[in-house]
Amino acid sequence: MSSGKINVNTENIFPIIKKFLYSDHEIFLRELVSNAVDATQKLKTLASTGEFKGELGNTDVEIKIDKENKTLTISDRGLGMTAEEVDKYINQIAFSGAEEFLEKYKDTPEANAIIGHFGLGFYSSFMVSSNVEIITRSFKEDEADKAVRWQCDGSPDFTLSDATREERGTDIILHIAEDSLEFLEDARIDNLLNKYCKFLPVPIKFQDKQVNNVQPAWTKKPADLTDEDYKKFYEELYPYGEESLFHIHLNVDYPFNLTGILYFPRLKKNFEPQKNKIQLYSNQVFVTDSVEGIVPDFLTLLHGILDSPDIPLNVSRSYLQSDGNVKKISSHITKKVADKLEEIFKNSREDFESKWDDIKMFIQYGMLTDEKFNERASKFNLFKNTAGKYFTTEEYVEYIRPAQTDKEENVIVLYASNEQEQHSFIEAAKGRGYDVLIMDSALDSHMVNALESKLEKTRFVRVDSDPIDKLIKKDEPLPSKLSEAEVEKLKPLVEAQVNKTYMVQIEPMSETDSPMLVTRPEFMRRMKDMSVAGGGNPFMRDMPDSVNLIVNSNHPLIGRILQTEDENQQQNLIRQATDLALLAQNMLKGEELTRFIKRSVELID
Repeated sequence: MSSGKINVNTENIFPIIKKFLYSDHEIFLRELVSNAVDATQKLKTLASTGEFKGELGNTDVEIKIDKENKTLTISDRGLGMTAEEVDKYINQIAFSGAEEFLEKYKDTPEANAIIGHFGLGFYSSFMVSSNVEIITRSFKEDEADKAVRWQCDGSPDFTLSDATREERGTDIILHIAEDSLEFLEDARIDNLLNKYCKFLPVPIKFQDKQVNNVQPAWTKKPADLTDEDYKKFYEELYPYGEESLFHIHLNVDYPFNLTGILYFPRLKKNFEPQKNKIQLYSNQVFVTDSVEGIVPDFLTLLHGILDSPDIPLNVSRSYLQSDGNVKKISSHITKKVADKLEEIFKNSREDFESKWDDIKMFIQYGMLTDEKFNERASKFNLFKNTAGKYFTTEEYVEYIRPAQTDKEENVIVLYASNEQEQHSFIEAAKGRGYDVLIMDSALDSHMVNALESKLEKTRFVRVDSDPIDKLIKKDEPLPSKLSEAEVEKLKPLVEAQVNKTYMVQIEPMSETDSPMLVTRPEFMRRMKDMSVAGGGNPFMRDMPDSVNLIVNSNHPLIGRILQTEDENQQQNLIRQATDLALLAQNMLKGEELTRFIKRSVELID
């Protein structure tokens, strides 16, 4: 038996490591299991080249809890180490890494900074242990009967002695500290193995049960997988999730290595994305599920796995976000996603259209936040009209150009944000031979602005923003059946009976149009919609709705109101016509709705 002092300047380095890495102290298990897998993989490589001639036998990595002795043990049958190798890799290399780590991070707030990068993977075990033992036996023939035991209590002092181990490999025995007894609970360890080690390439056994899939779908060639395989893998990742729409299998070996499978989920119209559904791996070892800033924001709406050995395993998010390789990978994924969508659109447009309502939010978000994606997506971004037909932007502008071009040669795109609430306006537009789009997603107000800025002489107006004949100005306005004097007499009568915030306008429309119409001016309403969806002026959100009450001076009812001498009856007719207009916009509620119903019954009587 020998003992020694690790050559470090800091008297007690482990509490400092523990302090720096405390918020991520659970990663000790990932580090130790990854080291065990690495030792096993290296032995398999030596066996394949003939440098190791023995029997590989069982190469499982095993994790065991001994609650009575308060130990957690990670065992492998990999390379093992000689006494000289323990001294080199544990006492010298790792500790020089520890000193470098402290020197670099002692004055910075990077609490979860780089571990394995400094050779600190093994020493993360001291974050949860009061004492750590290594019992190891080398695979080398001349060392095959010599096992060694290394022990350290977290001070620079260690002991190295002979030990007994029946076969090659390494046991890391953690004597769990009093403040970390949670790591002696089966459920806690099971949870961590599922999080960090679920897809490691060597079988991991915990309490004699294998916890990992050694050949996950992304490690196989796309040609060897069926649609059912991809579906099963999605269920393995998200056991309680909805079925995905389709997937993209990434398999790149130049100019960097990247594999993975990304799935398109069904996105809801209310746009509440879960941005922790892409898992980032390095050689099948889990790194993070917080990929914002690592991949473009819109891609965080996808689900699935990305795996690249070019992504360092033990890094902070800020490091990843500034890493050149990560940025290249990010751009490549954007390109691959655009390629896949364009391929489906070109080869199976019917299938693409059937999925459009579910992927529309994703594509819109990408177009609004990523200029490169926007350029590609403009080819397959679709509009859907009230008849359920789909058009690309270019197709739609040409489709409506003959009927919906105004006097200034602007193509007017009419749209509805709620087909049910704006039904009467849609019908009025269709009655004039116009087409109306359904634009009912949370991002459509932003999309309208973006499209208008790119399309020449094209304006988007919601179908209820003005009387239909004003939206598409083609001819001279209709003459009014009321004289100027009659208009001047009518306006204050109406204003006296309606909400003071409404702007009352008397305009000549067709006799077949409604007697009164409630409209919401396009600009103000769109700005408010954008602020609610995010990205617009936040002050607009709290502004009252801008509402116009348009009185149709050519409707017979309006003429009758003007001629009614009974003041009470005149007021009732004005209120009734106003309430009908509000009802058409779903704006009649509560007490006002109750009064309208009561008045309607009285008028019928």
